[in-house]
Amino acid sequence: MIRSSFLVVLLTSLLLLLLIPRSYSSEINVTQTYTSPKFEYALLEFPLNIQYLVAEFYLIGAKGYGLDAFAPGLAQGGPPPIGGQKANLDPLTKDFSLQNGLVATGHLRAIKRAVKGFPRPLINLNKELFAQIVDQAFGQPLNPPFDPYANSLNYQLAAYITTLVGPDMYVGIIPKLQNTESKEVFAGLLGAASGGQTSIRAYLYERWDSPVPPYKVTVAEFTNRIAERANKLGMEGTKTEGIVVPPWNGAEGKVSGNVIGADKYSLSYGRTPEEILRISYGSGNETIPGGFYPHGANGRIAQYYFN
Repeated sequence: MIRSSFLVVLLTSLLLLLLIPRSYSSEINVTQTYTSPKFEYALLEFPLNIQYLVAEFYLIGAKGYGLDAFAPGLAQGGPPPIGGQKANLDPLTKDFSLQNGLVATGHLRAIKRAVKGFPRPLINLNKELFAQIVDQAFGQPLNPPFDPYANSLNYQLAAYITTLVGPDMYVGIIPKLQNTESKEVFAGLLGAASGGQTSIRAYLYERWDSPVPPYKVTVAEFTNRIAERANKLGMEGTKTEGIVVPPWNGAEGKVSGNVIGADKYSLSYGRTPEEILRISYGSGNETIPGGFYPHGANGRIAQYYFN
């Protein structure tokens, strides 16, 4: 009798496991349940995907060449990015881009002091990808297609897209870390990433009511549409905001200017690795690569979903 009851319980448990949707069971297993050193390692290495992307975008945009020239070996033999090009930038924006590219390079080194890391994934920086992202944000093709490398304003809008999830990623990961030293490293990364993102938002806010040539659409509207796309793909509500919002959504419910995007208490939003993948892939699904990572991101978390 005891044996037969045990078999019933076992078979019922197996059946329930099969009935649990994959995305639900995966998210529970990967981001909420594990507190082991292996899980901590997976969290620590995950941001390398975003830092590789940011470093390559800025360095290539400023100088025409990326990590393999600036920091040989840091990419650990990963494939070179596709489609990146030197942008047509004014001197100040070029200097800004170079600074941010070197900062992202430093972030790669900082993370790899804590974990071995992984090779650079294949990164897509084609202007056609940015055009596709902007078309999705507006719900229709723009004519002519958006070119991120055409001028300084377009490039800063592309930077807004590229760095969109960086600070949110660190805010989401830090509470899950157990090791004090790991928390200190990621707190430093969060501070620097937030500063870099705010500098982009400040640049765009100075021009918030100016049209983005030749579309006759304001800079503010561009940022709002891009933010809405990210929220839709992330599937976890509003966590990304444009540079101008309704006053009741601004700081203390009193201003429309939104240089520092945050919640009603002016606290930064956090995103899980799953949300980061959904947005970065452009698929809204952490198991379907694409977007900036045509072959998928690297590391244990990304590969868990990919496989």
